[in-house]
Amino acid sequence: MQIDPSAPSPSPLLTPGSLAASGPVLPAVTQQTALFLDFDGTLAEIASQPELVQVPKNLVETLRHLAGRLDGALAIVSGRRLADLDGFLAPLLLPAAAEHGAVQRLSKDRTLHFAKPDLHDMARVALALAAQHAGLHVEIKSAAIALHYRHAPGLETLCLEAMAEAVKRTPGVDLMQGKCVVEIKPAGVSKGTAIQSFMSQPPFAGRVPVFAGDDTTDEAGFTAVQAMGGQGIKVGAGDSLAEHRCASPARLRQWLQSAFEERTGA
Repeated sequence: MQIDPSAPSPSPLLTPGSLAASGPVLPAVTQQTALFLDFDGTLAEIASQPELVQVPKNLVETLRHLAGRLDGALAIVSGRRLADLDGFLAPLLLPAAAEHGAVQRLSKDRTLHFAKPDLHDMARVALALAAQHAGLHVEIKSAAIALHYRHAPGLETLCLEAMAEAVKRTPGVDLMQGKCVVEIKPAGVSKGTAIQSFMSQPPFAGRVPVFAGDDTTDEAGFTAVQAMGGQGIKVGAGDSLAEHRCASPARLRQWLQSAFEERTGA
């Protein structure tokens, strides 16, 4: 993406120094920003079980207003199923890349489903492990399977090795590891490829992408936006390629709320 250096700078929705007093400086959000946001650990705190996540007060309203101010160029990019995201953010229906980009919705009447791998063997392995070991939780999605071990961290190696063996027997899939989860997804699909796809289409095309995420699964997204001249925001601790740091989901929500308030003069 080429940006004309002679073009006038857009007025910021949120200036870089707006929240400097309370933490590291975060990038400016302007009328030319395309905003991409992970969900768990980024917009909302991670819960003990995926279905127990609590949506913070005012988050939906903040996202709705920001999406309007950005002319719709705001999307959720998550490993979650699309139906789960819609349930948490109801009644809002945002553009979204679900299941790490395997399902992409650009508008309410345009959703793309990428080729689904054969999940039967991997599901059998994951469910068998969960039946044998307390604390494991299996999440079966339309094109991916996640094996959570948050309540049994000592089983990390067992989960990783068992799912890696299942991957060897199944063509067209990749194994990735996140925070207390091992997940199998379609090969060649990532949050980075999803963001690239969105950036090729309106209302995202021609804008400067900003992506916020918290996990190793978000690194592909950081790489993608920064290669396009945009900026990545790593939420929480851990090594990252992202240019910016944000201490917590609460801090990120404050940044989003400030963007909306500064734009409206609230």
